[in-house]
Amino acid sequence: MKMYWVYIPLCSDGFTYTGVTNNLSRRLEEHQEGKNKSCFTYKRRPVKLVFNQEFNDVEQAIFFEKKIKKWSAKKKLALADENFDLLQLLSECRNKTHANNKRND
Repeated sequence: MKMYWVYIPLCSDGFTYTGVTNNLSRRLEEHQEGKNKSCFTYKRRPVKLVFNQEFNDVEQAIFFEKKIKKWSAKKKLALADENFDLLQLLSECRNKTHANNKRND
């Protein structure tokens, strides 16, 4: 059975990258060695793997990657640190138009 990973490396400048791969060790090596000059991490090396989640279905892996790719770096790092209380706090909507933030006058 083929396995897939969604992974988050932390770059040397504090930025995070989110990716999906079927070979985690190879992909991290590519990031570290700067094999692709157009890659987001190329000028941000070295990188340190802070999170990875294994999947046996490529569609699930891609869905999860797309979901967390939209997250802030704080949220990604909370996930990586398994700080689920902070992750929940960072996930709460704070827009004035959100139903939880409307006053009942």
